[in-house]
Amino acid sequence: MGNRMNLVGGLFGAGFGFVLAAARLHEYDTIHETLKFESPYVFGLMGFAIGISLPLLWILERRQVETVYGGRLTLSRSRIERHHIVGGALFGAGWSIAGTCPAPALAMLSSGATYGAVAVVGLFIGLWLRDRQVAAGATTPSIGDGEHRDLRTTPLGS
Repeated sequence: MGNRMNLVGGLFGAGFGFVLAAARLHEYDTIHETLKFESPYVFGLMGFAIGISLPLLWILERRQVETVYGGRLTLSRSRIERHHIVGGALFGAGWSIAGTCPAPALAMLSSGATYGAVAVVGLFIGLWLRDRQVAAGATTPSIGDGEHRDLRTTPLGS
């Protein structure tokens, strides 16, 4: 199943990268104009994506659809807590400073934009710092966002 998961993930990732590039989300100027409120383009794309995916995911969950890996689709829900707000603020600050976020940074890199390499290095530094912070305060290691399931002990679809 691991090879199948990697193949499906790779195909969806490549497709997602293509969509990001086609929408010009890998271009610094596109993001910068949006964050300066000079263009609503990216906000419109985000709203469109949410407007399509939210009802579709709700329908799929209610119908108890099985995923390609045999598990039932279950959406994670959590209450808004302080760490969500702090994390969102940090993500937003990084997004505005770098002019990109993780997926478009990878699309930048794959398109040959050298700035993408700087952003990707920054992403890995941020991940490393987050892991150190979690390890310093965690009693047991986890995978994922730390508030849902541990993928090492909970099978997919559970």
